[in-house]
Amino acid sequence: MASLPPISTLPSLDTEERARVLDLLFEPCTQLHTLSVSLLHEHGFSSYSDLIDAVGKQLENLHRSDLESDRKWLEAILSAHPRLGEKKVDSEQSRKEQAQLNQGGAADEAEKLAELNRKYEDKFPGLRYVVFVNGRSRPVIMEDMQKRIDRGDIQLEKQEAIQAMVDIAKDRAKKLAG
Repeated sequence: MASLPPISTLPSLDTEERARVLDLLFEPCTQLHTLSVSLLHEHGFSSYSDLIDAVGKQLENLHRSDLESDRKWLEAILSAHPRLGEKKVDSEQSRKEQAQLNQGGAADEAEKLAELNRKYEDKFPGLRYVVFVNGRSRPVIMEDMQKRIDRGDIQLEKQEAIQAMVDIAKDRAKKLAG
């Protein structure tokens, strides 16, 4: 199992190792590497929670920007998360998190989840539904997903996705602490 290096060592790690830390906490994503790898080198953090909050602030700054390039960059980072219920998932952390969500799910629930993913992505082009599952059942998650689709507020979706990424990363940091 992968683990995180001591937080005090981050500034001295090479670029590839700092990118690996980001991949463990978030999802593998070139755009996130470009945005945040230098942050891990230039700033000392007292905890992974502080580091994750700093990355979250970077994502919020992209969200608040009026630049089209920043909007696209943020969408690429948010879309690095796999679709809920997806069978082929690259990140080891996401595979474990998805397995928890997929336990005991009926085939019709899997189909409904796939349909909700399609509806969500049609409603919010460039985004994926990102949520911190945190032990909630598939039906509860699907209900939340439908509410967010019905709400139809893309700016709020981006804000909630950023917060979900931060919450997921903090949970992963607790589990991966060396």
